[in-house]
Amino acid sequence: MTGRSVTVAELETPALLLDLDIMTANLASTAARLRGRGIALRPHAKTHKSAEIARCQLDHGAVGLTVATIGEAEVFARHGFTDLFIAYPVFATGTKAARLAELARRVKLRIGVESAAGAQALARALAGVTGPAPAEVLIEIDSGQHRTGVPPAAAGEVAAAYRSLGLDVAGVFTHGGHGYASPGSGPGAAADEDAALWSAAQQLTGAGFDVREVSAGSTPTAAFAGSHITEERPGTYVFNDRQQVVLGSCRAEEVAVTVAATVVSTTVSGQAVIDAGSKALASDRPGWLTGHGCVPDLGDAVVVSLSEHHGLVDLAGRPAPAVGTIVTVIPNHICTVVNLFDRYTLVRSGQPAGTWPIEARGHLS
Repeated sequence: MTGRSVTVAELETPALLLDLDIMTANLASTAARLRGRGIALRPHAKTHKSAEIARCQLDHGAVGLTVATIGEAEVFARHGFTDLFIAYPVFATGTKAARLAELARRVKLRIGVESAAGAQALARALAGVTGPAPAEVLIEIDSGQHRTGVPPAAAGEVAAAYRSLGLDVAGVFTHGGHGYASPGSGPGAAADEDAALWSAAQQLTGAGFDVREVSAGSTPTAAFAGSHITEERPGTYVFNDRQQVVLGSCRAEEVAVTVAATVVSTTVSGQAVIDAGSKALASDRPGWLTGHGCVPDLGDAVVVSLSEHHGLVDLAGRPAPAVGTIVTVIPNHICTVVNLFDRYTLVRSGQPAGTWPIEARGHLS
C-alpha cells in the first residue's frame, strides 16, 4: 500500500485529514458508474456525518441521503436536506416516536422496518402526520449477512400486515454486509443482494403492491449491483479506508481521509509510538486484516496495538523516524474513526484548505 506525504504546517495531532481532490474524484467516479447503469445513488451519510460533504454528494447527482439514526436525520434536516432514508429497523416509542413524527412533517422520509412490533410502533408514531410527502417504509430483507431482515419468501405476507396498519410500503432494501467477509467477497454478496431483493419484490407484486424501490447498499457490493436494483446506498466509497483497499474495492491512492499523528517515542527498538490510539483510530479489525492501520510514510508499517492515546507501530526493520515526525495513518474502518473527531482538516494539493465540522458526530439515537 502506497501513500502520499501531506505538508501541513503546525498541525495539531491527532487530526483527521480530508484530501478534497481525492474525495471529489471518488464521488464523481461512483456517481458516473451508477448513472450509466440507471441506478440512483443514495449515499450513506453515517460515514462522513458532514453537511458539506453531503452537499458535495448531491452536487454529484445523489437523489437523497441514507442515515442510520433519527438523530442523524435530524441533523441533516436542520441543514436543509429534504429526502432522507433511515435504513435501520427503528423502534419508535416514547420521545423517538415524537421525533420521528416531527421529521416526517418536515422532510420526505423513508424508514426501514422488519418486525411486527417495529411496524406497530411506526404506525402509531406516524398516524395522522402529514408532510411534504407521505412517509414510506421499506421492508428490510436478509440477503446473506444474517443480521437483520426478513427472508425474501416472507416479504409479501409481511408487507400485507404492515399495510393493514396503515403504513405505505414502498419496496424493499438490504445490506450485503457479507461482502466484508473476506477479500473478493463483494461480487458474490452483490449477486445475493440482487437475487434476494428480486425475490422479495416479486412477493410484494404478487400481494398487490406497487414496488417503487429496490434498494441495496454497501461499498464492496455497489460496483457489482445487479440488474434489479433501483438504488445503491454505499457509504465508505466517499473516503475509502484500509479495509476497502484490501477487499479490492479501491486503490490506495483513492483513500481520501487519513489520521495525522506525531511520533512521540522510539524508545523500544524496532517500534515507534504515535499519538493516535483507540480514541483516534478506533479498534475495528476484521479477522483477515492485521493491525489497526498502516503508515504509508513509514513504508506501510502496521499499527500493531492500541492504547487510548498510544499507537504502537512495528517498524519491521525500517529506520526509526525522529521523535516529532508527523505521519499519516490509513485506518482500518473510516466510519468509526470519523465519529471520534469534531472536524476535518482539509487538504488540497497537499496544502491546508481550512476545516469542516462533523455536525452529525454522535447522534446515536
